[in-house]
Amino acid sequence: MNYQDINARTIDRWVDEGWEWGRPIDHETFLKARRGDWSVVLTPVKPVPREWFGDLEGKRLLGLACGGGQQMPVFCAAGAVCTVLDYSLRQLESERMVAAREGYDIEIVRADMTKPLPFEDGAFDLIFHPVSNCYIEEVEPVWRECFRVLKPGGRLLAGLDNGMNFLVNEKDESKIVNRLPFNPLKDEKLRLTLEENDDGVQFSHTLEEQLGGQLRAGFRLADLYEDTNGSGFLHEMNVPCFWATLAIRP
Repeated sequence: MNYQDINARTIDRWVDEGWEWGRPIDHETFLKARRGDWSVVLTPVKPVPREWFGDLEGKRLLGLACGGGQQMPVFCAAGAVCTVLDYSLRQLESERMVAAREGYDIEIVRADMTKPLPFEDGAFDLIFHPVSNCYIEEVEPVWRECFRVLKPGGRLLAGLDNGMNFLVNEKDESKIVNRLPFNPLKDEKLRLTLEENDDGVQFSHTLEEQLGGQLRAGFRLADLYEDTNGSGFLHEMNVPCFWATLAIRP
């Protein structure tokens, strides 16, 4: 089994256990979004600035590794024409459930984002990509594919783990216990620790990979912000563990 299949099965299990990023929105939240009262996150805490989206009415939007029935129903309610791609069966089941409950159409695609995306060039106006590339080893091919499937002027909104969480012990985040980069495919000790903690297969990525990779793919970086974990010692100390970026395809 390759590491992406391990991650898909791990996330399926987390969803069944009540994982916070696998809980679909309720009916009232959907109705509020229809009235224009909505917000979404790319990272754990801070809402994405609404101006990053522009007018969503009629826009073709790809939710990349974005299953779970949390953000995509909001975008559909706001008038976007949505496609969601994810590799977790449970996350996609949640998308189907909410779409059936609320009566909207959405294209649902199960695919591995480490492979070429199954879409034509210039297919989308906007890509929404919450924190998820910590589950893949190489991020720069993803940025190149995002650039390819966006129209000129299209927007990539991405949530990124900056690697800080991989440095510290999982129990209370009080000690630095690992060095970077964190790659369990190259360090058996790390792989066994992740397996013991039921954390799937995760990877740290550098600023050069995350932001430099977007620039090398051809994007223009338009805005960014930092965010914390939302709980735990690093959060209490206001240590930013995530970035969110807005990038434009020229």
